Amino acid sequence: MTNLRSAKVKRSTKESSVLVDLLIDGTGKIQVETGVPFFDHMLSQLGKHSGFDLIVKTQGDVDVDSHHTVEDTSLAFGQALREALGDKSGIRRFGDATVPLDEVLVQASVDLSGRPYLVHRQPEIVELIGTFDTTLGKHIWESIVAEARIALHIRVLEGRNAHHVLEAQFKAVARALRDAVAIDGRTSGVPSTKGVL
Repeated sequence: MTNLRSAKVKRSTKESSVLVDLLIDGTGKIQVETGVPFFDHMLSQLGKHSGFDLIVKTQGDVDVDSHHTVEDTSLAFGQALREALGDKSGIRRFGDATVPLDEVLVQASVDLSGRPYLVHRQPEIVELIGTFDTTLGKHIWESIVAEARIALHIRVLEGRNAHHVLEAQFKAVARALRDAVAIDGRTSGVPSTKGVL
């Protein structure tokens, strides 16, 4: 591919300063520093298993808590994904994956539709993984979906360990995105009868 799909997004508020540098046509190279170690671990899964090259540098008010840092970083990632995809010519558009992680099984399906919609189903899990607030898990997806303007369905089919439940979601979404952003050699133009996504 001659035109690599990439975007760099800077987002600054009184609560955080975020840089996301995304290369869709990468090899899974990742450098993530948000000040929230578990979130770093999750974003690393997203980059590695999607095959995206991903640099994330966030400085946020983690002395308050991690909410603003996680939310603003997720919004910036979603924006970077949307911008890197451009007009979406030639992509497969749809992707899905079912990913096991020990006792957990997660199904993720994505449509790079231009219309934000999230369906998220997971069992009750503990509220904290270390100091990470697990209620932020769904909010990460809400934020990414809102800015990326994609439809995303995530279902945790089995699972009990909170770390595994969240990590398998990131791996499943990564694999679904890897499918959806792939160039489809059988088509040209935008994969929609509307002519635009």
